Amino acid sequence: MEIEDILKNTDKLFFSIREVSEITELSSSVLRFWEKEFSELHPQKSRGGHRRYQKSDIELIIKIKKLLYEDKFTIKGAKEELKKRARKNYLDFEAAKKELRNILEILK
Repeated sequence: MEIEDILKNTDKLFFSIREVSEITELSSSVLRFWEKEFSELHPQKSRGGHRRYQKSDIELIIKIKKLLYEDKFTIKGAKEELKKRARKNYLDFEAAKKELRNILEILK
């Protein structure tokens, strides 16, 4: 089963590090290391200090894994690529807002 299917077909809000490790096929030590390296990856912690990953965390882990393992980025390069994508998404959002404002003015 694909990772996307697993995430779509569950009502779970939180996943343990063991579950995320199984879903992503990454060791828990890799996940903990990536938390230190990638500031965007910061799962919540329970009162007992256990990591509680959300679906958005798992989606980010999948992106990082693709950048590092498939696209052959270095960690530094993957960090820069994630920041570049975040900036692009922000700029796309700002452009869409501007376009919607223009449409709204036309409709008035």
